Amino acid sequence: MPSNLSPYLSFRGQAKEAMSFYRDVLGGTLDVTTFGEFGAPPGVDPELVMHSQLTTSQGWILMGSDVPPGMDLTPGSSVTIALTGDDGDVLRPAFTALAEGGTVEVPLEPQMWGDEYGALVDRFGIHWMVNLATPAVS
Repeated sequence: MPSNLSPYLSFRGQAKEAMSFYRDVLGGTLDVTTFGEFGAPPGVDPELVMHSQLTTSQGWILMGSDVPPGMDLTPGSSVTIALTGDDGDVLRPAFTALAEGGTVEVPLEPQMWGDEYGALVDRFGIHWMVNLATPAVS
């Protein structure tokens, strides 16, 4: 099995909603396991997400969970998810959908390096960058 590097997002009670939203935007299969399925410890809502994984047909993998009470969660801008490629039919609608209810920091538009690029913070506070590569001229 090859090694993989995948973003893992933490939420405060919004993991199921957020990961379902990302599945709706990016497509793919979402597997969700709750704390209740493994016998939630006292004080932990059994409906909280212990682990989830979204796997798309493009091979993208995004994981996430809810942070149980008592564990620290400090939302911030230290992690950004980058979607890159040359398929505008996939990346443009993904950017638009991720921006709904969020904040567009850089509109998805042509940049000085020749690609289309945009950046946003989605409604869950997650930072995204989308870079649509300009097809090479032969």
